[in-house]
Amino acid sequence: MEDIRAVYLNFFAQRKHTIIASAPLVPENDSTTLFTGSGMQPILPYLLGTPHPLGVRITDSQKCFRAQDIEEIGDNRHTTFFEMLGNWSFGDYFKQEQITWMWEFLTEEIRLDPKNLYFTCFRGNENLDIPKDTQSALLWQKLFLETGIEAGIGEYPERDGIRFGEKIFYYSEKKNWWSRSGVPEAMPEGEPGGPDTEMFWDFGAERGLHEQSLWKDEPCHVNCDCGRFMEIGNNVFMEYKKTANGFEKLAQKNVDFGGGLERLIAAKGNNPDMFYGYIFDTLRHTIEELAQKKYGEDEKYTYAFRVVMDHLRATTFLIADGVLPSNTDQGYVLRRLLRRAVRYADMLDIKPQSLSLCVSALVSEYKNAYSYLSEREQDITSVIDKEESKFRETLTRGMKELEKRLSGGGLTGKDVFELFSTYGFPLEMTEEIVKEKGGKINEEEFRREFVKHQELSRAGSTGKFKGGLADHSEMSVKYHTATHLLQQALREVLGKHVFQKGSNITPERLRFDFSHSEKMTEEQKKKVEEIVNQKIAEKLTVTFEDVPLAEAEKLGAIGLFEEKYGDKVRVYTIGDFSLEFCGGPHVENTGTLGHFKIIKEEACSAGIRRIKAVLE
Repeated sequence: MEDIRAVYLNFFAQRKHTIIASAPLVPENDSTTLFTGSGMQPILPYLLGTPHPLGVRITDSQKCFRAQDIEEIGDNRHTTFFEMLGNWSFGDYFKQEQITWMWEFLTEEIRLDPKNLYFTCFRGNENLDIPKDTQSALLWQKLFLETGIEAGIGEYPERDGIRFGEKIFYYSEKKNWWSRSGVPEAMPEGEPGGPDTEMFWDFGAERGLHEQSLWKDEPCHVNCDCGRFMEIGNNVFMEYKKTANGFEKLAQKNVDFGGGLERLIAAKGNNPDMFYGYIFDTLRHTIEELAQKKYGEDEKYTYAFRVVMDHLRATTFLIADGVLPSNTDQGYVLRRLLRRAVRYADMLDIKPQSLSLCVSALVSEYKNAYSYLSEREQDITSVIDKEESKFRETLTRGMKELEKRLSGGGLTGKDVFELFSTYGFPLEMTEEIVKEKGGKINEEEFRREFVKHQELSRAGSTGKFKGGLADHSEMSVKYHTATHLLQQALREVLGKHVFQKGSNITPERLRFDFSHSEKMTEEQKKKVEEIVNQKIAEKLTVTFEDVPLAEAEKLGAIGLFEEKYGDKVRVYTIGDFSLEFCGGPHVENTGTLGHFKIIKEEACSAGIRRIKAVLE
């Protein structure tokens, strides 16, 4: 089977796009979000005007993770981890080139049958004086015609459904508009946005998916979500800016494309179940062997198969990107994934402590695109084994507590929530045990307790993810600059094996992960602090220059250890002390930073240490 990821990247490389590496799943220097959740997220600064050091045409395959999708896992089209294929134009080409290229990629490169392709465009908004995107619709129509297909254009598919011959449809800004804030009315002054045109694959009316869905009494159309149609890509044309007087055209028009790799694979195989896609083959076969069951043969096990496949894949990539199980932030999400995987593996009758055996299957599938997985396979396996063992101990304690509360009378919703929150006992397991005993839990009361807990958690964490480098706040920029001084100081004190492995910046502190296998001594930490504060006292000038990669390497510039770079990079110099590849932003002089102090130094993962520090 051809590698659609490689085909896509090569396609745009041939059209003068620079291929860049995927950003980590944990965003660098952005405390506003726990995970990288879209292909656009790491590119946003360049869409908003910051020049990209590698030019005006960029392409990549971005690793993404969406924690909000965890509860939806189990159907045939949702995954927590996914890859988003992307290409961008920063003020270079626009609709004509992008739409023509996407048609060529879909119909010629990966050979999708145009008879099964459908497209949506922006209907326009007369009240805001934003016109209908007829250009995109007519471009798609022309491309259809060149293949011998007369494609009709539907004006109101949500009302009229799909009428004979229609392949292109107009929708409102709720479906076919993009901006950071959502629909045009919600955009603040100065924010850019624009219409988008989306691409859909039709799995066929003959499958009867619409008739079997919740939408069976409504007209079927590409956005009705009945399962017949799957969105496979979205072309955003950022060409407007919100002003006090309405919308005006941007001087620099940008293109932002995002296409789901797993969804393109599903379209290529013409199977609405993404878990049959070739990218899951090795993992699926491994789980089948462990469970001694065949995926898809018995519907009662299908849901569990999908949960295990999805969660193990996401877990592998999260651990590889430095996330470890914990009770907070990214670590909590990872722990939740692993515990759900254990629960559903038990439903498949997979022997305890077997989940880690699936890691090698994942590594073999992804090693060409993400070679670092092979290097971290042992660490990933170890983390999964330890967490499964720990969770099984939790289940034992939870069972004892459940039996105790059951013997004392009925199980209240508060009891169920405390079993879940305090003992880590899964809700569905509590439901199953109570049902076996002829009872039923008060799920509504449980939900009330759960919502109350969420509100308290949000109130307690107000400000935790505020600001951050994404907003370029003054303190975040200072902390980001300080990481450059910290890395160089660590290399001088500990050795040249030290490289940055990740960072997280808030306006209150910096967190810096680096390669080093031993705990730092008090003397080493003190020496690092002295070096950083000396460089701050020297009031060194901070400058940058965009130079060819070969020249930057010759100068001795360093960057993220796993990063892949294009032909041109941005190099930041701090006096004659630090020389790094980086995207910025930074202060202009170190004298503005204040006093640097290390608060904590600890293990992050095997061979990785973590420093938390503040500027006083």
